[in-house]
Amino acid sequence: MPLEELLDPQGKAVERGLQALGLESATSVRVGKQIRFQVQADSQSEAESMADKACGSLLSNAVMEYYVFRAELA
Repeated sequence: MPLEELLDPQGKAVERGLQALGLESATSVRVGKQIRFQVQADSQSEAESMADKACGSLLSNAVMEYYVFRAELA
């Protein structure tokens, strides 16, 4: 997701569109990206460490974005 401090023109465009559809209470819309991937690990903490490394060093731009990840156990 874009950092809160940065303008989000795409989010503003979506917000105006939602309001034009009659959803006047839709505010503070932010538009980001979602990336899904699977890893094989011996433990949940190892999988979280792998996901954190991937997000922090490759999948997100720390200057403009922040990330969160969620584990889904198979």
